Amino acid sequence: MLDSTGEVVLESGVRDEKLHLVGAYQGIALSQLERSSALHGGGAVRELWSRYAHGYVLMRPLKDGYYLVLVLGPEGSIAVGRHFMRPAQAKMTQEL
Repeated sequence: MLDSTGEVVLESGVRDEKLHLVGAYQGIALSQLERSSALHGGGAVRELWSRYAHGYVLMRPLKDGYYLVLVLGPEGSIAVGRHFMRPAQAKMTQEL
């Protein structure tokens, strides 16, 4: 789903502006990683995980600079998150 700023946003629960900041900063990290990988012949970036004291952030690039972000709490399962991101990524890529 695209919001009014053009960001891809899917949220569950209470709307929290912190999630937008997490997405924005992780998007910068993903962009830098993609540039570095291209510069050094590392191939396409398919996924980026970040671990923090309060949980995990998983990202997958879509196309045209969009990306899918999943924020998990500290008890969240990365494996389950990755499992549910696959069909969401495919559907969002088709819609872009």
